[in-house]
Amino acid sequence: MATHLHSDLHFAPARAELERRPDGTLRMRSPMKLAAGARAIGEWLEHWASKAPQRVFIAERSAPGWRRITYHEALESARRIGQGLLERGLDASQPVAILSDNSVDHALLALGAMHVGVPVAPISPAYSLMSKDYAKLRGIFELLRPGLVWTADAAKFAPALAAVGASATPLDALLHDAPTARVDEAFAGIGPATLAKILFTSGSTGMPKGVINTHGMLTANQQMLAQGWPFVEDRPPVVVDWLPWNHTFGGNHNFNLVLRNGGTLYIDGGKPAPGLIDITAQNLMEVAPTMYFNVPRGFDLLLPFLERDAALRRNFFKELDVLFYAAAALPQNLWERIERLALDEKGGKLAMLSAWGSTETSPLATQVHFHIDRAGVIGLPVAGCELKLVPSAGKLEVRVKGPHVTPGYYRRADLTQAAFDEDGYYRIGDAVRLADPNDASRGVVFDGRVAEDFKLATGTWVHVGAVRIRLIAAGDPVIQDAVITGHDRDDIGALVFLNPAAAHDMTPESLRERIAQALRKLAADTGAASSTQPVRAMVMTEPPSIDANEITDKGYINQRAVLERRAALVERLYAGAPDVIRL
Repeated sequence: MATHLHSDLHFAPARAELERRPDGTLRMRSPMKLAAGARAIGEWLEHWASKAPQRVFIAERSAPGWRRITYHEALESARRIGQGLLERGLDASQPVAILSDNSVDHALLALGAMHVGVPVAPISPAYSLMSKDYAKLRGIFELLRPGLVWTADAAKFAPALAAVGASATPLDALLHDAPTARVDEAFAGIGPATLAKILFTSGSTGMPKGVINTHGMLTANQQMLAQGWPFVEDRPPVVVDWLPWNHTFGGNHNFNLVLRNGGTLYIDGGKPAPGLIDITAQNLMEVAPTMYFNVPRGFDLLLPFLERDAALRRNFFKELDVLFYAAAALPQNLWERIERLALDEKGGKLAMLSAWGSTETSPLATQVHFHIDRAGVIGLPVAGCELKLVPSAGKLEVRVKGPHVTPGYYRRADLTQAAFDEDGYYRIGDAVRLADPNDASRGVVFDGRVAEDFKLATGTWVHVGAVRIRLIAAGDPVIQDAVITGHDRDDIGALVFLNPAAAHDMTPESLRERIAQALRKLAADTGAASSTQPVRAMVMTEPPSIDANEITDKGYINQRAVLERRAALVERLYAGAPDVIRL
């Protein structure tokens, strides 16, 4: 009998209430009632500073080891920073703009600002350091009109600051004065509707949108998380994490999970990129996490290190209870490689979990709190969250309602109005399907982005997400990502982005043959159905551009933006150019 992953962790029961409407719409919710959460994010910090003052809350690598900050030290610094911001006249209408990667100082500034009711806006460093025209940064600053700007490296960010006409305030200037009663009064005035953060979406087209994140949204969302995963309250989580805090996955889901439950967050200075992934491996050699979070591209690059280094593998798995992926679908081949390692190291005693949501949902909307044996299932609605599944183009478009959903977009009433339907559900733009149409408790499966799907000239729908995942799996490890083509054409094609490490030593001829093999494998697996089978592909020599919205700094490809920017290459793909790889 085959051995599978299993876990002794305490989960909420896998249950769901499903209501079917005459028009085909489904409404799905958890039978669990949502318990009350904290009033403000600062309540978590005050709680752990009192209960476990000397426990390390956050750490970052610095020569010769780690800079560690306890809960007591974090609260003291946050209160001092809050005092400094109040003395500068900041309030809810003047956000703090943070231009920085994750760092201890970034965390302290954010906590200090939110403690006194001043919202923070962490902005992707890529808009400052990788952008050539600073257009997104300018648009964000025009919208925000920040009361203070901070960066961890004023020299490195100097050109970007000049482009937006801003100057940075050093953190030391905010730590100068001891906190007074003004800090306590400001903290006492925070309620569920108080603005905590403004997080910017990557934006499929145009300028990023500023998503309002209130204290009530974020504290409710962590209560939702803990009710599905009660085990987070049994063992303070130890997390080694690179995911950027200007995104909701790293900045809300993971950071707040650690803070709410009295855990320790080791900031990983690595990233899922050649060269930088080595830093992640080094950190995981030194710190054994109890929970590990990543996006599929991160697992893709980390797995070779775990597979070839027994000492790293041993340390990585020895305390690990949960391995979690989100932000994009995990190809099944990666799932199986992780599963093999977990079986070897832990006898399968590991929970592989996922969840689903967006910046607008804090982010958790569905959560896997039961055993799954393959990628794709994104769980059940969390307590207090209701899903509305609306038939659309042969799929079920999913919409979300609950106390964790944003009230709207910062200073954009027009976008806010368009984001919600007539019943007040947020239109997230994704599709899902029931894992088992006869048993809602089996959860829902991510079924792609509604806006990405298209019809062939035959009128047949192409479900882009499923085709992309199958192509990546068939081309493993050479194909890192792909954008699917074929709108109003006779057949499906693909613009292929290579995995640099896997393709490095291959000749152009062997690369073409490897991709042709992937096309042939898909044809064999799918029976060459026109709506599921790419018959042509072209290798992209230019990586996806962050300035053109083609990729986020989490490594998620934007299908629509790539197709728009590379329209000439799509024409070339269908014109039968010599560099086109055919089935």
